[in-house]
Amino acid sequence: MKAQDPQGFSQLDAAGRLRHLITLAGLDGDLVRELLARAQHYVTRPGQVPAHGKDLAGFTVANLFTEPSTRTRASFELAAKRLSADVVNVDVMLSSRVKGESMLDTIYTLQAMDVDVFVIRDAQPGVTQYVAEHVADHVSVVSGGEAHLSHPTQGLLDALTMLQFKGGFRDLVVSIVGDIRHSRVARSAAQVLGILGVGELRLIGPDELMPDAHEFPGAQRFSSLDAGIDHADVVMILRIQNERMEQARIPDAAGYFERFGLTPERLRRARPEAIVMHPGPMNRGVEIASEVADGPQSVIRRQVANGVAVRMAVLSHLAAARRSRG
Repeated sequence: MKAQDPQGFSQLDAAGRLRHLITLAGLDGDLVRELLARAQHYVTRPGQVPAHGKDLAGFTVANLFTEPSTRTRASFELAAKRLSADVVNVDVMLSSRVKGESMLDTIYTLQAMDVDVFVIRDAQPGVTQYVAEHVADHVSVVSGGEAHLSHPTQGLLDALTMLQFKGGFRDLVVSIVGDIRHSRVARSAAQVLGILGVGELRLIGPDELMPDAHEFPGAQRFSSLDAGIDHADVVMILRIQNERMEQARIPDAAGYFERFGLTPERLRRARPEAIVMHPGPMNRGVEIASEVADGPQSVIRRQVANGVAVRMAVLSHLAAARRSRG
């Protein structure tokens, strides 16, 4: 197993279990599949009582989000509580950081209160790893989304959703549409799909919003939505922001929708059994038509449900690894 950067930081403990989850890059396929299998164990059908357990009994999880979040933050909180953890949500904009306290001072303060797991979302690259390098040996750090670089639990929940509907990855054609350049979701999706051996990965979007040439090795690139989703098995739509449309020389939302919006007519170019995904929040009528978002091929709500299961799996794995280390 790798999961280690050139500076020597490793996400794994000596036994090859996760101690931190900062990125999916470098993780072993067996570990990723184990996390997905564990997540599937927590999946329940709509209307069923959600899965619960005691895996995190006695543990405390702190959610520190310096960027707005609904799905990720709520699902981490639900995941931890359903596994019997104590949970504290720290609104960083109202915390002592506003008074000048550094991120590490905040971490050390909470660590002194016996926090065992920190879930961190931050717009600045490197913050999550920096914290992981400075916490006590028994403490774990999980990324809830890092700048434009990575969103590992989103990548895992996207992979779980594809696995549930498609059964595997070897022959799968996955098309990711939108602002790839600034998307942590796209990067983590590409990482996990590479680990799991996806058949073909396609990137679709305006040239100005495509990643640099060295990024996403092996992926095909398209500036035409129709060509990029032709015979695709999975179409993943990314959220587009107004300032990004200006950067891509697209005058307005209507102009973007005309070129890259997923409509029922365009979706017919994909395979008849293709699924449609979106990490949310959606801009209906900008990157995706409501008829598609709410249509029979949409698995967007399943992604949300799978987010809780995946985050339960990650937290459960971290707790088991902690107990095994003593």
